[in-house]
Amino acid sequence: MSDPMTQSSQISSSHGLNDGHSATSKDSKSSVCDLVHWRDPKKSGVVFGVSLLLLLSLAAFSVISVVSYLLLALLCVTISFRIYKSVIQAVQKSNEGHPFKALMEKDVTLPPETFRKHVDQCLTHVNCVLKKMSRLFLVEDLVDSLKLAVVMWVLTYVGAVFNGITLLILADILLFSVPPIYEKNKTQIDHYINIVRTQVNNTIAKLQEKLPGAMKRCKTE
Repeated sequence: MSDPMTQSSQISSSHGLNDGHSATSKDSKSSVCDLVHWRDPKKSGVVFGVSLLLLLSLAAFSVISVVSYLLLALLCVTISFRIYKSVIQAVQKSNEGHPFKALMEKDVTLPPETFRKHVDQCLTHVNCVLKKMSRLFLVEDLVDSLKLAVVMWVLTYVGAVFNGITLLILADILLFSVPPIYEKNKTQIDHYINIVRTQVNNTIAKLQEKLPGAMKRCKTE
């Protein structure tokens, strides 16, 4: 039998870890929302510009070329700065040392706790997706499976017109343009969304009524 005090400490520590994970998740979601809503225009502009430039580069060149050029540009900057500082130190006869000494002394390793936390979060999302895919492809709910079939059918036409990089570029542009537009016109957009949602729900209800009784959608409470 384990000590009650030990059990209590273990439970409290597990609650603390869960609270820490939830707090970190909330903070990350909040930072992403701040970026796409342009709370800080400079930061959002930098992120949007860099991401769009990277995607456009990937559309024009291969992944290997883009990564190589980025690393080469970074090396050119750091080597040039190192040579410049060395020349300045030689001229001024100073002894400042390595220009990147402060950065080199920083710990850039990934802590095991952080790694395990992100792995656990990824595993949770993967398991959730696997359960949903299993439910859809094994036709647990006929209407949901039919919805997925329609979406896949539409995506075949989308894929025939756009490639993956083009879709990512459009998604990046929409990600940084739709949230501020929605925030400014929330009332009107919500009104039209409710109209469309009502029409879709009515159409789905009519389709369900025409299905045989054994195949109608049955929601478990």
